[in-house]
Amino acid sequence: MVSLHDQVKVPGFHGLAGVARRDVTPPVGIRARNWGPADWNASQGSHRAMTLTAIALAQEAPGASPSHRTPDGAARPVSGSVPDGAAHPGRTDEPLVMITVDATWWRRVDDERGVRDAVLAGLGLPPERLLISLSHTHAGPVLCSHDVDLEGGELIPAYLEHLAAQAVDAGREAVASLAPATLEWTTGRCSLAADRELVLGGGGSHGEPVATTPGTSATATSDATADATQGATEALGTPVIGFNPAVPQAATDDTVVIGRLSRVVTGRAATPLATIVNYACHPTTLAWQNTLVSPDYVGAMRDLVEESTGAPVAFFQGASGELAPREQYTGDLAVADRHGTSLGHAVLAALAELPPPGTALELTHVVQSGAPLGMWEPRPVEGSRVLRAVSDAVGLDLRDLPTLAQMEAEWADIDPRSRDERLRRARNLRDGYVSGPTVEHPTWVWQIGDGFLVAHPGEAYSRFQRTVREHAGDHPVVVANLTNGPGFVYLPTDQAYERGAYQAWQSPLAPGSLARLEQHANHLIDTLAATTPVPAQTSTEDQ
Repeated sequence: MVSLHDQVKVPGFHGLAGVARRDVTPPVGIRARNWGPADWNASQGSHRAMTLTAIALAQEAPGASPSHRTPDGAARPVSGSVPDGAAHPGRTDEPLVMITVDATWWRRVDDERGVRDAVLAGLGLPPERLLISLSHTHAGPVLCSHDVDLEGGELIPAYLEHLAAQAVDAGREAVASLAPATLEWTTGRCSLAADRELVLGGGGSHGEPVATTPGTSATATSDATADATQGATEALGTPVIGFNPAVPQAATDDTVVIGRLSRVVTGRAATPLATIVNYACHPTTLAWQNTLVSPDYVGAMRDLVEESTGAPVAFFQGASGELAPREQYTGDLAVADRHGTSLGHAVLAALAELPPPGTALELTHVVQSGAPLGMWEPRPVEGSRVLRAVSDAVGLDLRDLPTLAQMEAEWADIDPRSRDERLRRARNLRDGYVSGPTVEHPTWVWQIGDGFLVAHPGEAYSRFQRTVREHAGDHPVVVANLTNGPGFVYLPTDQAYERGAYQAWQSPLAPGSLARLEQHANHLIDTLAATTPVPAQTSTEDQ
């Protein structure tokens, strides 16, 4: 039953926010060879700017004095300057700082740890209150200091230091500019992402169960898993990473979660501060034919949205383990821009449907016309002030891994450049991460008003975000792959292991890891929401 003066509120957060942007486009000549077939190593220029965006959020102390604020609403120190990491006037706790970067992926534990430790120290934050999230472009500089002996690799260590310095600088600026703001969440749809688990020959499709040897389970030993994979290949054909038209678009997660961050000053119209965009789609448009560093589709999306809103975009890569554009692996920059335009228009369409910042639609009165007309009008509303953060790791089992020598023998017949790239990745991935039968996979969950942000370092399949969002109910959830570290590994569905998908044989994790991560993330959401934990609802598609 709906009554007069009922409101339809936009999920959101009201508190303090600050934003800063830095250009982190790397120097020409840096190593940017991310594809096995590439016959070049060093970049020859840039397509669009590579950026780093910092957003700081904090709770506002009740009754914060307006006299301690500048005309634009920013906090003014009572006397003197505020030391880095010190309490901020009008703030009740340490801020949360999210930093999004146009970047590829971390190859090694020590490189990620070195950058994040430097940022934590520079901002004076505990680990649970900082997120550094990579867009996962495949056309950016190689983030691996151990490639210093390769062409273009001599520029990588200095670039990693530059990234850390820019992140600290932007983070400090964002914290220093904390001022009253409102962050409101909405959801859009974009059909750019498609299933990329193509199977050539043999019939079958992504969604069908795979016939394996009777009595063989997905969690059996490596020999049994290898037998099942061989059986899957014989039954279904050859697993390939490419658009799979056998999976209907309706089965692909096309969710775009959008956050509109606006500065609120009493007596003035709200002004845009930033737009948060969370979408799951591999930025693999540009491949080995392209010699320019590029943010891929994220760049055109960002430029379109920023031109319309006048505020920076912070992009979080969603759970895109099996999702990518239909048209990809090209050197044509126009294709990447076209993909970004598609996503950008989806973001703008969703933003256009929101009421003015800091308002909710209220059923104010009824007008008698040819029919009685219910009048829904924007009215000021107070948003949630909740801001909490937690970080905890979940133990994941490792599968029995082949040695590097065994992998080299297995790949003896493929192109030598591609073989060397695979072996280098496997070596870097294991160093400092694989040391026993299990690994600790860290997870961060923030509660931002009525919404949540769930982040982890790996590349989870989209089932992860669907499961977490279903568990959260009406609360919007940003789900971010490739955030912080360590754990730069795929988390596929059990079916992907049975099919012999690339993501499954590339990952050192055993089947069942995705389900454990889902349960862990749901538990952390329950912990922050101060509710009694309930059993996690995980998909049965792999059972």
